[in-house]
Amino acid sequence: MQKQSYDVVIIGAGPIGLACGIEAKKKGLSYIIIDKGCLVNSLYNYPKNMTFFSTSEKLEIGGVPFVSHNPKPTRSEALEYYRRVAMNWELNIGLYEEIVSVDKETNFKIVSSKAHYEAKNLVIATGFYDLPFLLNVPGESLTKVKHYYDEPHPYFGQKIIVIGAANSSVDAALETYRKGAEVTMVIRESEINDRVKYWVRPDIDNRIKEGSIKAYFNSTITEIKEHSVSVNTPEGNMEIENDFVLAMTGYQPSFEFLESLGIEIGTDEMKTPRHDPETMETNVSGIYLAGVVCGGLQTNKWFIENSRVHAEIIANSIKNLS
Repeated sequence: MQKQSYDVVIIGAGPIGLACGIEAKKKGLSYIIIDKGCLVNSLYNYPKNMTFFSTSEKLEIGGVPFVSHNPKPTRSEALEYYRRVAMNWELNIGLYEEIVSVDKETNFKIVSSKAHYEAKNLVIATGFYDLPFLLNVPGESLTKVKHYYDEPHPYFGQKIIVIGAANSSVDAALETYRKGAEVTMVIRESEINDRVKYWVRPDIDNRIKEGSIKAYFNSTITEIKEHSVSVNTPEGNMEIENDFVLAMTGYQPSFEFLESLGIEIGTDEMKTPRHDPETMETNVSGIYLAGVVCGGLQTNKWFIENSRVHAEIIANSIKNLS
């Protein structure tokens, strides 16, 4: 493979990775954006009927208007929007291209599944949606266990256990219930999460109160079996007949990948990767962080609307050093 040289290689083709490419292009920096999946892969893997919390203007990048037909844009509208951004800016993007290795000599040597690159700088904008938190219980590897929720139709007429009490869990529980599933929620905490969307919270509370959706609070799953699930509740251990488990337990960045690059992971509870907020540069010279990955386990700290600025900060830093 012929080696391609750039001022910056951006790993991650989500909204913030695209924003980094746009800012690099505006500054006259040579760049490529690489992603192991499709364009905005995390958004693509969101539930099909998902609606964003944010209004469309807060999701805009690169000065491209995001016009939505709804008060809050849908997943399909967002996918269409970011495709339009990529085409409008004629961004240099390599998709379905997984990073194999990264070494640093004078410059970074990057080997992907499709090409070899050399870059003066790296931007890591990989987000956190690829690695779910595991339950680490027997039976978690059964095919009935899903860590990603897509749509409710497959669960019609099935006994579903939804694990968790945050937005993704509540949305999955309500949607599958309304499409004909028998839904039980298993929740470690004593109540539904405070961060659940304010217009959804009364709905889930009322469904639980009336018994349409069964909820076990202060409870955990101890084993998943082919046709049942063992649950430890305040009233003791229970065996619940079950067809599918939707483990909406949240996701985390790839700390292993960050550490392989030499990036220090903080010893704080949130495992914040070390970086300078003034430049977004990590402890490794020439490697920058952008987007939600900057927050470590605090995945509710950075969103598209408040991390778009990372792209301009990074591009300015690289340009000033070049």
